[in-house]
Amino acid sequence: MIDIIVHCVLLLVLPPLLLGVINKTKAWFAGRTGAPFLQLYFDLFKLMRKGLVQSTTTTWIFRAGPSVTLAVTLIAGLLVPFGQSQAPVSFVGDMILFAYLFALARFFTTSAALDTGSAFAGMGSAREVTFAVLSEPALFFGFLVLAKLSGTLSLTSMLHGTTGTLMTAAAPTIVLLAIGLFIVLLAESCRIPVDDPNTHLELTMIHEAMVLDHGGPLIGMIEYAGSLKLLILGSVLLSVALPFSTGLAWADWLLFVVEILGLAVVIGGVESLMARLKMNRVPYLLITALLLCGSSFLLLLR
Repeated sequence: MIDIIVHCVLLLVLPPLLLGVINKTKAWFAGRTGAPFLQLYFDLFKLMRKGLVQSTTTTWIFRAGPSVTLAVTLIAGLLVPFGQSQAPVSFVGDMILFAYLFALARFFTTSAALDTGSAFAGMGSAREVTFAVLSEPALFFGFLVLAKLSGTLSLTSMLHGTTGTLMTAAAPTIVLLAIGLFIVLLAESCRIPVDDPNTHLELTMIHEAMVLDHGGPLIGMIEYAGSLKLLILGSVLLSVALPFSTGLAWADWLLFVVEILGLAVVIGGVESLMARLKMNRVPYLLITALLLCGSSFLLLLR
């Protein structure tokens, strides 16, 4: 019961801090002071108190999009273990539900964008769905690798099944899988080099193009759901790349927090050292992730 409570607290409280760490890291690389670590908490609180302005041409889909996206992302967060703990919800085949919860969130996000009738939103929705066609197979190949290593189809057991594999013959498989999942993490979280959450240039907008017409509580829910997705996919990556355990429950929780904050620093460093890729180059990066995850699966079939 304590593990479930800690899991839920971290799921609700930690995500905005990750974006704060990323922004602070980018500011440090640029020689600036940057916004406080807790700035996103203040921004979300301010957005939730604002009124809602929407076009008269929109329907209930526009209002439901952010709410459904946030709800299904929270449910997905209950399926993934944080560190060496057990996920609050776990059953055989939950990896399929996990993947398609994100697909459902993407469907409602793009539907809400298209509901505005904006050319910008349509452009961003088309790009979002096109790139998802490449990132989702990479994620599924990763799940196949984890299922093969653990011998189970339960997401918690799959992610815990990588513990101790870094010093075995499966180490090359884990390395390839970790790199592929890191690229998927950047793509699904709308981070550089795939997307830039701070851009408002027509030729480079993907996610931001879809949410330009949202404001107030709706954009607040979208921002919060995005940070949740970063935490959830980050925990999946850490279970593969750094499957370490101290043997003590409280120490494992502390280790997970340190690792996920360290991952945020790495993402901030990547965004500081790399430029956003040209739009026609993004598919090549996602295909690389697909090949890496697929190759890691083929290595297990030797």
